[in-house]
Amino acid sequence: MDLRKRLISKPHPIIYFFKCPPICTTSVSQSYQKPINQEVPKQQRFELDQRFLELVISVFSNPCLDSSKCKDILTHLSPHQFDNVFYDIRLSVNAMTSLKFFYFSAKSCRFRFTVRSYCLLLRLLIGSGFFGAARLLLIRLYDWKLPVLFYNPSDRHLEIAATLIDLHLGMSSECGMGVGTFDLLIHVYGTQFREKGFGLALDVFRLLASKGLFPSQKTCSFLLSSLVKENELEKSYEVFEIVCRGFTLDVYLCSTAVNAFCKGGRVEDAVNLLSKMEGMGVSPNAFTYNSIIHGLCRIGSFEEAMLLKKKMLENNVSPNLVTYSVLINGLMKVQKFEEANCVLKEMTGKGFLPNLVIYNTLIGGYCRMGNVNEALKVRDEMMSKGFRPNSVTLNSLFQGFSKSNQWDKAENLLEGMLTDGLSINVGTFSTIIHWLCENSKHDSALRLTREMLLRGIKPNDGLLTSLLGGLCKENKHSDAIELWYRLLESGFAANTITTNALILKLCEVGNMTEAVGVLKKMMERGIQLDRRTYNTLIFGCCKGGKLEEALELRKEMIKIGILPNTTTYNLLIHGLCNLGKMDEALVLWNECKLEGLSLDIYTYGIMIDGYCKADKLDEGIHLFSELVRQNIRLNSVVYNTLIKAYCLKGDTTRAFKLRDDMRNKGIKPNVSTYSILIHGMCNIGNIEDAKVLFSEMRNEGLLPNVVCYTALIGGYCKLGEMDKVKSVLQEMSLYDLKPNKITYTVMIAGYCKLADMKAAANLLEEMIKKGINPDAVTYNTMTNGFCKDRMVEEAFDLCGRMSQEGVSPDDISYTTLINDLPRTSIVKDQE
Repeated sequence: MDLRKRLISKPHPIIYFFKCPPICTTSVSQSYQKPINQEVPKQQRFELDQRFLELVISVFSNPCLDSSKCKDILTHLSPHQFDNVFYDIRLSVNAMTSLKFFYFSAKSCRFRFTVRSYCLLLRLLIGSGFFGAARLLLIRLYDWKLPVLFYNPSDRHLEIAATLIDLHLGMSSECGMGVGTFDLLIHVYGTQFREKGFGLALDVFRLLASKGLFPSQKTCSFLLSSLVKENELEKSYEVFEIVCRGFTLDVYLCSTAVNAFCKGGRVEDAVNLLSKMEGMGVSPNAFTYNSIIHGLCRIGSFEEAMLLKKKMLENNVSPNLVTYSVLINGLMKVQKFEEANCVLKEMTGKGFLPNLVIYNTLIGGYCRMGNVNEALKVRDEMMSKGFRPNSVTLNSLFQGFSKSNQWDKAENLLEGMLTDGLSINVGTFSTIIHWLCENSKHDSALRLTREMLLRGIKPNDGLLTSLLGGLCKENKHSDAIELWYRLLESGFAANTITTNALILKLCEVGNMTEAVGVLKKMMERGIQLDRRTYNTLIFGCCKGGKLEEALELRKEMIKIGILPNTTTYNLLIHGLCNLGKMDEALVLWNECKLEGLSLDIYTYGIMIDGYCKADKLDEGIHLFSELVRQNIRLNSVVYNTLIKAYCLKGDTTRAFKLRDDMRNKGIKPNVSTYSILIHGMCNIGNIEDAKVLFSEMRNEGLLPNVVCYTALIGGYCKLGEMDKVKSVLQEMSLYDLKPNKITYTVMIAGYCKLADMKAAANLLEEMIKKGINPDAVTYNTMTNGFCKDRMVEEAFDLCGRMSQEGVSPDDISYTTLINDLPRTSIVKDQE
């Protein structure tokens, strides 16, 4: 592309200055079906009693809301009737009082206002200057956190926008509020709901444009710049074309569009826009020129970039450091080293001194090309000018060395810098070592840390914690322990926090011997131990089922003056409950009380769970009642534990009462709650009620997961209704949910129950093909099915396959073969 003629020619006005696919701004409004009959039909209109109307006006015009009168008003009005009354009295109401009325009515009465009522309230809040309240209301309205009568729920953002447009067009004397509401829509949809992309904001923007309406120019600039920042370039082009129809362009809008064109590789359109700016009398600034220069450099048009730099000077816009930095960076990327040096000399000749950024650009460019020697020369030059290398410099140099696997040279470089007296502080070392760890170079990071210790430089605690954690994460626990001991010997003992982190990692992998060894060494050297150290070790012992060692640690910490806290007792009680030792757990529970420690929700939850697992539900309920009496804040975990226990006993009535109780206490049932209830209903064969729970979940904004669907599938399998299982699988696929190992095992068990071993075997092959590895439970289910179907050879073949797949047969596998196969053989002999 030859842009030189355009860059040096005189500016000229251009109406259509860039090539863009035709935009249909009315497409959104055409596809969006506007709600009909939003107003109350004439036959439904009514005459308000004058006294009742005066009551309504008095409530809404009062600065304070009289909630006692709210229900009186709502009981006499339908949502559409209220909508008409609210519209008629809008000029007499207090905005904040109205907001409180809406919230009170929604929460206490679940009154479903119309979309127009909410939109009218939005206008009133903005007109009264309550922008924050208006923003929150819009967020809740779109999130469907408020009861509202949407006609098009899937396009509710457009329904809200269309309603606000109608109100704007119908209230010409109050048009100032309209622009404010349009601004609010774009800002909320473009920020609060950013996870949906800019689709919502763009839909609204297009709808407004199709009606000849626009938000403020400031909001248009916000939307345009946001799209460019997020690299939504095609959308930014569309927005800019629409903006051109509604506003007189300024330098900010044009420069943002120029940047978008250049980022998208449409440099020619950027140059055309630059020409139009000059023709309109809009003076480009340095940012405008720098964007185009950057775009030209990215496509390799360096000659045109230099011409544009010349044109900047002709238009009295001085190139700045960014200009030269962009040129140097572009030239370095294509290995035009001589040209980059010429630009550098020109820059210094113009009185601009290279800064650290430009030097790092040169160093980074040479390093990316593997020319580390030249990068070192630049580094020497920058140091001679008084600039000290920073983390960017060192990272670039190490990138250059790593590119050619020259880690020895990287180490020598560091040593040379130390020899030359260059101060390398802990922060610089930390940056390099962290970079090495992030790139899985833990051996090199460990070697550099050892160099620090040899030179008497103490690594900071954050570095040590990070490095030890990284080593343990890669199962290099011996290296981590060796480093910890070397720190101790060098006089730079790791602090308690770092040591606790190491002990925790050792406990997590079950390496209790080394963990205890570190603890003993800490005690010998007089390193301060804290409660967290002992709690970590107790956690490791309990995790490994070594309760006696855990209890000994508690005695030991008491001896040295560290008193156990609630966490200590929670860990020990949890360990005992996991082993079913509820009597011993109760002893610790009472001891915790005697020590004056406050029992928290976690403590109660552990005991309740333990009792439920030990089939002692009455004791669990007793503790739950005590928990309620103690006014300890309840949570869903405790409720779910008891709900599960009742469901396992088949007492779904009490399970649902607990669900209702948690709601009454302001605790929302979660997905786990519903999965437990669904499982419980399916266990007793009540499939239809289980399916109702799915709808209830979605109404509460919860999405059923694979556990919920697996429970439903299990219910159908128990009833032998395998045809309905397929419809459940189809529904799962609609929600992009895939069956897991448990789902397949449940279905295999269902087919085995029906003696349809062919279908069961097909499912086993299907799960393997999908990369889901069967476990012993899956294989045992199949083996049991083969045995019951007298398929002796298939059962033994499956056991052989288990071993080949690395799944060891367990007690159930052998028991099935021993107990069932002889009977199968006898039956065959008799036949």
